[in-house]
Amino acid sequence: MSAPQAAGTAWRRRMVARVADEKHRTATALELFFDLCFVVAVAQTSAAFEEELAAGHVGSGVLGYGLVFFAIWWAWMNFTWFASAYDTDDIPYRLLTVVQIGGALVMSAGTAAALQHGDYTVITWGYVVMRLAMVSQWLRAARSDPERRRSCLRYAAGILVVQTGWLAHLVVPGDLRLPAHAVLALAELAVPVWAERAANTTWHPRHIAERFGLFTLIVLGESITAAAGAVRAALDTDATFGDIATLVLGGTLTVCALWWLYFAQNASRRLGNFTTATLWGYGHYAVFACAAAVGAGLAVNVAQATGHGHLTAYGAAAAYTVPVAGFVLSVWLLHRTAAGHSTAPDVVHALAVAAILAATFAPAPVLVTGVVAALLVAATCVPRERGGIRAAAA
Repeated sequence: MSAPQAAGTAWRRRMVARVADEKHRTATALELFFDLCFVVAVAQTSAAFEEELAAGHVGSGVLGYGLVFFAIWWAWMNFTWFASAYDTDDIPYRLLTVVQIGGALVMSAGTAAALQHGDYTVITWGYVVMRLAMVSQWLRAARSDPERRRSCLRYAAGILVVQTGWLAHLVVPGDLRLPAHAVLALAELAVPVWAERAANTTWHPRHIAERFGLFTLIVLGESITAAAGAVRAALDTDATFGDIATLVLGGTLTVCALWWLYFAQNASRRLGNFTTATLWGYGHYAVFACAAAVGAGLAVNVAQATGHGHLTAYGAAAAYTVPVAGFVLSVWLLHRTAAGHSTAPDVVHALAVAAILAATFAPAPVLVTGVVAALLVAATCVPRERGGIRAAAA
């Protein structure tokens, strides 16, 4: 813990900025608990998305999933960034975090209604509860950190205004709700950019990279859980393992490859300024959303293979190949942007994305996708890691 944080007691400490280059900075037990509670919302959203796809409601399902996942991602990311700069781990901080956890659980309770019926009432109230708790955190930081007071007050004011907009959004006529949603989402994205212009907060690069990595693991794990549930449900009916063997093998190859691709590079080394970090954080919307959708897509293909799906064969295949391709593309672009230059395997990644999308029309799309993802790891990650080992040995 940095020296300024040591002042005070466990009940209440001054919320001064943490040191950006603090050594041995890792995720706290409270942050890990926060993530585990958030995965409930991810799981509920993924399950509702799967049901929409399985029922053949592709357009409304994809739109609803994108809107709901924005709320999950943005609320999680804002807490993560604030905690990196101002985590005091005292009683008031913990209590406000518990309030945010409560809002996340309310959000998870409203995801099904949002995706299946277009009713965003419950999820909006849960989201607003979380964001208003963040307003309290930023006001507390403004009081204790004079150097960054303007920035903290901008965060608090911007969040408060946008939350008023979200509540008003609930009474907007139906045909205007989607444009209003888009405007409010852009306003949310603009708040950090506006606030940081006053003074940069002291987020910790290694801490941020670790937090995003941990949540990626959790979301990929949720995809595995969803897929395993679908396999179990299929085997509980009249299906045999032979009917879904290629799906199990392909799904396992895919998730392992996605994990390997994400953690192949040292992200913290490249998060050296606010612009790069903003692109990194904002780009993770696609990473998280695609990772969570992979499990739903595999579940849809299991249902299709056992005769319980309502999509065409190509539609079911696309429900899997598109999010996998989206994940690969997003991770590639994030690392490429953070590196600040083009890298030699660019063409390999582009070809892999094209091959994954083309697998939609293959006889065994899930298995082909898994093989392509594994080959991408072999072509890009393994040589790089071997080179690192040789350099360390020399």
